[in-house]
Amino acid sequence: MLGATEASVGELVETLGLAQPQVSKHLRVLREVGAVDVRDAGRQRLYRTNPGSLAPIREWLTNLERLWSERFDALDAVLDDLKAEEERDGSRNE
Repeated sequence: MLGATEASVGELVETLGLAQPQVSKHLRVLREVGAVDVRDAGRQRLYRTNPGSLAPIREWLTNLERLWSERFDALDAVLDDLKAEEERDGSRNE
């Protein structure tokens, strides 16, 4: 939700359907690690994502996706070999 716009704790509580203490706790943790920024707007505090802080997560996910893609490609090759072997053995037995 914070990716597209700023939101107050109250707006997040309403949208997420969580209790205010839960939302506040999550926001505190996200703020401590730099994943969200906060600014005062009168009596409200508005939260928004800090896109720069998400770059390491994006990089990690990209590497993870590449790793799994390579593993699935290797599995496909093994399965294709097994299928071809099975077909060869089946034609020999006929």
